[in-house]
Amino acid sequence: MLPNITPDTAGFSASRLDRVSNWLEQQVASRRLAGCSVLIGRKGGVVHYNHYGMADIDQNKPFTRDTIVRIYSMTKPVTAVAAMILYERGAFQLDDRVTAFLPEFSETPVWAGGDIENVEAQKTPILIRDLFTHTSGLTYGWMSSNVIDEKYRTEKIDDAFHQNKSGTLKEAVEKLAAVPLLCQPGTQWNYGLSYDVLGRLIEIWSGRSLSEFFDQEIFAPLEMRDTGFTVPIECKDRFSSLYVPETGSSSPGTNALDQSIRGGLVLKENYQESAYFNFYDACSGGGGLVSTIDDYAAFCQMLLNGGEYGGLRLLGKKTVDYMRLNQLTDGKDMAGMGQPIWSETSYDGIGFGLGFAVVLDPVKASFISSVGEHHWGGIASTFFWVDPLEELFTIFFTQLTPSSTYPIRRELRTRVYQALVS
Repeated sequence: MLPNITPDTAGFSASRLDRVSNWLEQQVASRRLAGCSVLIGRKGGVVHYNHYGMADIDQNKPFTRDTIVRIYSMTKPVTAVAAMILYERGAFQLDDRVTAFLPEFSETPVWAGGDIENVEAQKTPILIRDLFTHTSGLTYGWMSSNVIDEKYRTEKIDDAFHQNKSGTLKEAVEKLAAVPLLCQPGTQWNYGLSYDVLGRLIEIWSGRSLSEFFDQEIFAPLEMRDTGFTVPIECKDRFSSLYVPETGSSSPGTNALDQSIRGGLVLKENYQESAYFNFYDACSGGGGLVSTIDDYAAFCQMLLNGGEYGGLRLLGKKTVDYMRLNQLTDGKDMAGMGQPIWSETSYDGIGFGLGFAVVLDPVKASFISSVGEHHWGGIASTFFWVDPLEELFTIFFTQLTPSSTYPIRRELRTRVYQALVS
């Protein structure tokens, strides 16, 4: 666990940091969130930490520092680091064709618009880099915007990768490769199952399961003891329940009284009954991990340190520097390559590196930040960012899905940066 340091030592105003705590309390008091926590790190230590609210409202269980949450897509940066560990060992090159390791994608056609039968051949092959940058042509079934993601839902493609009770990652990838790509590889930024495929490649390159590789190469060195693809039964009481907002929810069996008791939040998954208590062979490199805020702080500090933590080096400094560079074609931002809006924020002025979004132009992005700041979040509204220029990282944990419900991420950024004075 990182040491605590005083705000003055780290260049923060203690009185202005109170605004962060007040904002955190307001999220619960206003019935936006059941419970939440925030951790700010700078110059090698924890400058500010606070939590507020409940991990389970009905059970009156507090949301605390050791609460275990579903981090969902905050898994992706971990998968990127795992893959780059293997890159440094010579397992692949970024411009290698995916088919060199997964030949099942060699005949995958590309949707040409209209009916799903209207397809064409790949004009350029999927490269390993395309998986890192979400430019592979893969998508998610829950996007609900075209016939390709409809096919994902019909074939239960997403389910094959997420908490799959009987299948393997190998089988899931083979099933995915039978569905047409959404676009020609390298031409568009589309959020999807790219990191789940990258997880399968990690298994091939390492000769180990994804879970084993994460445990041995990342979690053990970083002492991330509560991070993994499952929640041990002995840790059940530290696991948070998952909520959705009352407005627009259609949770079966939830009446008006239940909703008023929960303060406008509807229970989506009880912490006592979850698929995360079971282990599956098909672990999701795109969204399968659970973690605690101090565990993820160690991961962020490692990135901030340029690949080193506690005297152990996971990645070379130049490798981490390279991961922070925008990898999109011709230096474009994400808005210029596909989806201009994702989560609750615009992606104007935001590029994509290897594992996370990268700030290219804070003015164009319309929020205070630094060029080179990199970040990502999960669908349950968890979020982190690392700012190398300011030697700063921030992590926000809660359990509300979808992450587009409130502009939490922008609001928190403002509170953190306004407290920075030197």
